[in-house]
Amino acid sequence: MPGVEVTREVLLGCLSVPRFADEVLAGQPYADRDEVIVAADRAARELTDEELDQALSGHPRIGERGGAQSQREQSGVDTGDETAARLRAGNAAYEERFDRVFLIRAAGRDADEILVELERRLGNDDATERAETVDNLRQIALLRLEAALS
Repeated sequence: MPGVEVTREVLLGCLSVPRFADEVLAGQPYADRDEVIVAADRAARELTDEELDQALSGHPRIGERGGAQSQREQSGVDTGDETAARLRAGNAAYEERFDRVFLIRAAGRDADEILVELERRLGNDDATERAETVDNLRQIALLRLEAALS
């Protein structure tokens, strides 16, 4: 029985970090989907500052829908005028505080849950927030990879 293989293009669509894709590709073929997910999880746990910047460059602000993938992931973030204004203000405060776009795994969360997390994370120190951002990128990458392998 042939193993499970994934392409570089698919991996970079999950997390736009070449080292991540290279590490996952190096383990191919995998016995099954679960092994691919485990390898991707391991490869996405630590990002250099440059890799973090690369990964964030492809993500739109919460509430500003990007491509089809981001639109699906943010489908629960349908907002009224007040919520949209709060998200814009929160995004601006976050970018001022941390000098990068606020990133959260939006899939499965509504706008109110995201706002609570945004406000909580604004109180993080730089190292804690960097770790939360990397973890959310990892979560997004794994959700995207699971969808691609389905």
